Amino acid sequence: MSTTITRTTAGKALLLVGILLIAANLRAPFTGLPPLLSYLDEAFKLSTTAASALTTLPLLAFAVVSPFSARVARALGLERALFVALVLVTAGIGLRSAGPLWGLYVGTGLIGVGIAVGNVLLPSLLKRDFPHHIAMLTGAYALSMGVAAALLSGMAVPLAEQWGWSGALLTFIVLPVAALAVWALQLKAPVPQPAATRQASPSRGGSIWRVGLAWQVTLFFGLNSTIYYVGIGWLPSILAEAGMSPERAGTVHGVLQFATAVPGLVLGLLLRHIHDQRLPAAGSALMSAVAMLGLVLAPQQALWWSALFGLGTGAGIIMGLSFIGLRTGSARQAASLSGMAQGVGYSLAAAGPPLMGMLHDIQGSWQAPLGICAVLALVIAVMGMLAGRDRRIELNEKAV
Repeated sequence: MSTTITRTTAGKALLLVGILLIAANLRAPFTGLPPLLSYLDEAFKLSTTAASALTTLPLLAFAVVSPFSARVARALGLERALFVALVLVTAGIGLRSAGPLWGLYVGTGLIGVGIAVGNVLLPSLLKRDFPHHIAMLTGAYALSMGVAAALLSGMAVPLAEQWGWSGALLTFIVLPVAALAVWALQLKAPVPQPAATRQASPSRGGSIWRVGLAWQVTLFFGLNSTIYYVGIGWLPSILAEAGMSPERAGTVHGVLQFATAVPGLVLGLLLRHIHDQRLPAAGSALMSAVAMLGLVLAPQQALWWSALFGLGTGAGIIMGLSFIGLRTGSARQAASLSGMAQGVGYSLAAAGPPLMGMLHDIQGSWQAPLGICAVLALVIAVMGMLAGRDRRIELNEKAV
């Protein structure tokens, strides 16, 4: 019989601080870049395609790396794998801000690889160390993720005015360096061995990719990510086409990002007390659908629609990440499902913005892309009703 190792109260508190600091690095390093594209265009004379590649490159890295992140964790251990992820983000930020054009792209790619590993492994860490507080802590780290992204996006242009685009991008390195300083302490911390998790029925063999519930979680997470990145990527253009000034459009864009963090204040606490999450999952998607239709029918009220869209997609992000832990029976299963959901999800998210941009160019209007996003939000609601049921994936550990 193996000995169970538990963390002290101080050790758990330090672990939570480390988790929140890692979460702060999972969005801000790449969502803080789009406000600086005009500065980069001036410096490098980037084409539209070259500029858009900078914003989609991290998503492509997420799609490629996510399915393999669980294997990295099995080889190195969760703590060391997350430490390596932070090192990659730090190195990428330094290289991206170094000056040459090749460094801008290679650094952005490294940031994407590091964030992909962190995205996949944090839900697994919560499943292992805090199995009874998954939803609440997922809400907390989603809040940390959203607040950091909103702050750095808002600070990017003022910093660039003072220190240039390179100096502005280099300031982003503060987040991963702080996370590394705290997370380094986890490399020597005792790793808890939680008791086996009760399952509703005997586990069975097979690949997680063949489980219907896994696909329901994956499509809920993936389609929500798709419409989120369409909104993040194209909202300023949508508002400009509706007659809004660039300054006002930038403010509304910031409201959207800040709104994605707000559900983290309450949703985690709510989910802690319910075992069936169908209604909040479907409700978050319906909020996004209403917001998309609102931008089509009443674009003059874009501030409110953007806030609603941020609330809906932000809640969807929390729900999707929570499902990874809630629908699995172990940290290993959670890592496998996380890799599947985020690999497929970010493939969809990477394709969404360019496809909607092409459709806009063909139609000469944002009405069709926004309408498609509203329909996708309805599909997300259906997936939420399925993924939100109080069920668990039943797989033998050796099969994942």
